[in-house]
Amino acid sequence: MTATAEASRTAAADTASRTRRKRSGAVLGVVAWIVGILFVLPVVWMLLTSFHSENDAATNPPSFFAPLTLDGYANFFGAATGASPWPPLLNSITASVLSTALVLLLAVPAAYALSIKPVKKWTDVLFFFLSTKMLPVVAGLLPVYLIAQGIGMLDNIWLLIVLYTSMNLPIAVWMMRSFLAEVPGEILEAASMDGCNLTRTLRTIVMPIVLPGIAATSLICFIFSWNELLFARVLTATVAQTAPVFLTSFVTSQGLFLAKVCAAAVVVSLPVLIAGFAAQDKLVQGLSLGAIK
Repeated sequence: MTATAEASRTAAADTASRTRRKRSGAVLGVVAWIVGILFVLPVVWMLLTSFHSENDAATNPPSFFAPLTLDGYANFFGAATGASPWPPLLNSITASVLSTALVLLLAVPAAYALSIKPVKKWTDVLFFFLSTKMLPVVAGLLPVYLIAQGIGMLDNIWLLIVLYTSMNLPIAVWMMRSFLAEVPGEILEAASMDGCNLTRTLRTIVMPIVLPGIAATSLICFIFSWNELLFARVLTATVAQTAPVFLTSFVTSQGLFLAKVCAAAVVVSLPVLIAGFAAQDKLVQGLSLGAIK
């Protein structure tokens, strides 16, 4: 009887524990859905507003069921203003893609030296990389402007590429260092015994293993470059104008045209959204790489 009663109590305790876990899981699921909706709601609201007329977009309280129109997108693509968005969009794509490629080209060997083949005082090196992000961006704006003016690089897309590369490189080195630290040393030792040099080891062994980490790093650097406004606003005019700078031109002295701004914001956000969806699997793998041993 004692053994039977003990078994019954144990079974009841297990059932109660499973019930508590299910309830806590359901609560966490509801909280996650609420947080996700709160993050997505502004984007959905921006998208809906972009399909409204200016009068409907400016109503207070807002009109959810107002007639839909494409006037905001027509204005963005120059039908009403005469300003084409294609040069700024192409400038943003050029600066973001080339700077991201340069960042990866420099960050992967640096992270390799700081993780797999660590140099002396590698922690000091990492702190130095991180310390470059401690200075407020606006503090370096005037010196950069004077240097660019002195060498004749104002309103030049290559100046933005160099700046975006230098701004994203510390973050990329820190991220790639954590990803490369997860590469098994036995694989590298076997490759060395087989006669692989450093270049071949990086290309054929290390790169495929850390490909999710490279995808995550490149996407974050691309987003930071694409969204950068301060340097692009001050250092460019018409030739090298980027999409965020072009977006600010919709806020004029005549007032804020909400529908046109929302339509422009939707179009400018599309490349980042497309890149995120395209690299979604690799991004999740890269951000979780090393989290579970």
